[in-house]
Amino acid sequence: MQQPIRVMLSGGPDGSPPTWEVESLESETRVRVLRGNGYEHFEFVNNYAECDGELLPVYRWQYRTYIAE
Repeated sequence: MQQPIRVMLSGGPDGSPPTWEVESLESETRVRVLRGNGYEHFEFVNNYAECDGELLPVYRWQYRTYIAE
């Protein structure tokens, strides 16, 4: 089993986590993060940035969806 890859989340509303973990960049080019009553959607933008001395892939915020009741 492959180790999760730590990625940086960029943009989005305040309170979004600064980093996230994905299984692979190829299979998870998009991630959704549960926040309040909806999901914040982020997409890998083929860019890398330094975070805590580590070079991380950057996933940029794209949009928000709400949970159906």
